[in-house]
Amino acid sequence: MNALIFGANGQDGYYLTGLCKIKGIKPIGVSRSGNWLKGDVSCYNEVEKLIKEYTPTYIFHIAANSTTRHDALFENHATISTGTLNILEAVRLFSPSSKVFLTGSGVQFENKGMPISETDNFEASSPYSVARIHSVYAARYYRSLGLRVYIGYLFHHESPQRKEHHVSKMIALAVKRIAAGAIEIIKLGDISVKKEWTFAGDVARGIFTLIEQDTVFEAVIGSGVAYSIEDWLEQCFHLIGKDWQKYVKFKKGFISEYKCLISNPATMNALGWTPTVEFIELAKMMIKGS
Repeated sequence: MNALIFGANGQDGYYLTGLCKIKGIKPIGVSRSGNWLKGDVSCYNEVEKLIKEYTPTYIFHIAANSTTRHDALFENHATISTGTLNILEAVRLFSPSSKVFLTGSGVQFENKGMPISETDNFEASSPYSVARIHSVYAARYYRSLGLRVYIGYLFHHESPQRKEHHVSKMIALAVKRIAAGAIEIIKLGDISVKKEWTFAGDVARGIFTLIEQDTVFEAVIGSGVAYSIEDWLEQCFHLIGKDWQKYVKFKKGFISEYKCLISNPATMNALGWTPTVEFIELAKMMIKGS
């Protein structure tokens, strides 16, 4: 068995690759950067060539620039929307027995501050959400043609593999430097924002839980537990015995995209999946591994 992983250079690719190896599945990572097969999911010819060559058991489309900014409009469309169509059409033509996993997101749903499930309404609130919504409808169409296409709606998840511009990693790195004697100030926006802090390795397990069965094809993959950025600050600074308020300044005029983003993972829980890494363990892991 083998698995094509489009977007292998991110944290999800890292943990999916590791899980594949544990399960005896050969991972074939594809990315525009990093030490992987060089490939662009938005180019149909490249995608077709890979699928024809490997006829993979599993295909994971996790490539994306995870930003809702308007200036990423065309990049999001190319990677998420066009990338999805490229994969599904190539699978239909050349590897119809492949199981395909597509990444969805909590931000593509209408958010009223309550736990979100896979049956809730979509909301086209950003170019990123538009691309994700398009990807879902493409999946449903190809599913009607007989393909096994799964969508995992992912909420915020973290790990030591997180890129440095994410607030979780930025804080963890700063805390590690401060613990070593550095004098610095962390500039932040609205720290009352609540979101999930699920371990990315647990999310990767959830992806496999979903794709290894044939009953549920769309599900929210999240912890269902939200913490604020202030909670993260308190936890990280508590681990080094310092008061976070002495090291933080706030950006003036900052407006957060939402106040709370939280999942209802009941469907995944019913499939037997739950996260294993707690908030405090994640903080320890990210400070140590940063």
